[in-house]
Amino acid sequence: MVFKTRTHNCGELRESNVGELVVLNGWVDTRRDLGGLIFIELRDRYGLTQIVFEPGFNSDAHHTAKDLRSEFVISIEGVVRKRPEGTENLNLQTGLVDVMVNKLVILNEAKTPPFQIKDDTDAHEDLRLKYRYLDLRRPSVQKNLILRHKMYQSVRKYFDENSFVEVETPVLMKSTPEGARDFLVPSRLHKGKFYALPQSPQQYKQILMVSGLDRYFQIVKCFRDEDLRADRQPEFTQIDVEMSFIDQENIFEMMEGLMQKLYKEIWNKDLQLPIPRLTFDEAMENYGSDKPDLRFKLKMETLNSIFANTGFKVFHDNIEKGGIVTGLKAPGCGEYTRNQLDVLTDFMKKLGAGGLIWIRVKDSENGAVLESPTMKFFSEEEQKNLISKMDAKPGDLLFILTGNKLKTLSLMGSLRLEMAKRLELIKADSEPKLLWVTDFPLFEWDEETKRFYAMHHPFTSPRIEDIPLMDSDRANVKARAYDLVLNGSEIAGGSIRIHNSELQAKMFEALGISPEEAELKFGFLMNAFKYGAPPHGGIAFGFDRLAMIFAGEHSIREVIAFPKTASGISLMDDAPSIVDEHQLKELHIKIR
Repeated sequence: MVFKTRTHNCGELRESNVGELVVLNGWVDTRRDLGGLIFIELRDRYGLTQIVFEPGFNSDAHHTAKDLRSEFVISIEGVVRKRPEGTENLNLQTGLVDVMVNKLVILNEAKTPPFQIKDDTDAHEDLRLKYRYLDLRRPSVQKNLILRHKMYQSVRKYFDENSFVEVETPVLMKSTPEGARDFLVPSRLHKGKFYALPQSPQQYKQILMVSGLDRYFQIVKCFRDEDLRADRQPEFTQIDVEMSFIDQENIFEMMEGLMQKLYKEIWNKDLQLPIPRLTFDEAMENYGSDKPDLRFKLKMETLNSIFANTGFKVFHDNIEKGGIVTGLKAPGCGEYTRNQLDVLTDFMKKLGAGGLIWIRVKDSENGAVLESPTMKFFSEEEQKNLISKMDAKPGDLLFILTGNKLKTLSLMGSLRLEMAKRLELIKADSEPKLLWVTDFPLFEWDEETKRFYAMHHPFTSPRIEDIPLMDSDRANVKARAYDLVLNGSEIAGGSIRIHNSELQAKMFEALGISPEEAELKFGFLMNAFKYGAPPHGGIAFGFDRLAMIFAGEHSIREVIAFPKTASGISLMDDAPSIVDEHQLKELHIKIR
């Protein structure tokens, strides 16, 4: 089969090319046979060009063109002409010209695809993933992968310009507890032993700081064997960063520069610096989330001071136990029907709330008044202070929840997001909102196991002033940890690390990790600290999630070339798959 290399791609020809002899290669996108004339839209990743087969221009090419069908791969040679007046297609970049074909070579035929190769396909996602090689031909998917490519280049260029060194870390490593299940890889040479795929290069990048490398980054694959969702995959990509001889402010400054560059090069938007900051406590009390979406203004209010001396037993008891009373105003929702309110109450109960107090704000001669079955429990002063605290106006609807502090704030945060959806507060053109969340708790208490766990990971440094509390009041120890949040999604998280073995041993002790277990699992890192580890810290960006937001998608599967389903299956190549008995025997493994 002989064909010529293309002179132009299918998105390139313009009026300035009229009269030129050109060669195009690509796929048949659409075909229209008008009897004498055959019109084909030829597609490659750069765009579409209309090509025309006319018997009088070249009868052989016209005859062969009658066999063309969707997704045939062809090469054509022809002359560019200006389209006849009235036939222009202004929706195409090449829509003012077409190509009169005088030579056609069919490079490959194609079966009829199981769905149309177009952006607005109604094919189910499972079908698209099964035939991912066809789905990847759709312009919108290719656009996402090209955007991802541009992000790679921007990231690498930025870090290179700032003296970072890209270092590859091992994919086969020691299994260590990082907070999620490891993917394990059996060793053939070492019977009964296993490698783990890295959940993160955390320990390696700290070792690189001990090694004096100073500034490291890597765009790296990570693996976690956990339940999946729209923004999570078993294998994912991180922008991994670590720096020596720095504090938190140095990390913020460097990462803000990266985000400013990505905003401009990917979105063509100017990011104003510095990025706003909220502490973990402020984010939870005001927005009910440690990754708040600030594209809309619904803000929660803590009402403990208003009900400090209340006679309402539910509020009184929760405040006494260190709990919280939190409120949310839904402006203009005061006319919600009882049925609508019952739906919201059921929504909250399914999330784990004991109930939901709702209060309509009505107009009266004396101003705003509150109307709710619960009002019989509130004094006049409490009602008056509630109206003032929540800036309640006639026509508004107030919600109140009470209970354990973090759980209750989180529940109200879910209601905040639900009301934003109902009120359509997030528009397609809403300005992106980026913020830092700082001062996370170092530990979180697990009620089921009755013990503390590291909220981030066991190498996160406590605030220096909080170190004495690690023995006496662990619940109130704050971490030198930070997250970067974009439009309600955590896109990056990091911390200043522990860099001396004594404090690291203290951290392990607080987490219930014995010296023997620490030596077994982290001995190499602990020993490295004894040989002069510099102060260091870093951050890791969820690259897939960041690409998803920049692309305006709602699932990271739309920005990954070959993603898994929600159940961790690759429908295209049927992974994971069964392996034969011989392979298992070599690995000293028997299936139970």
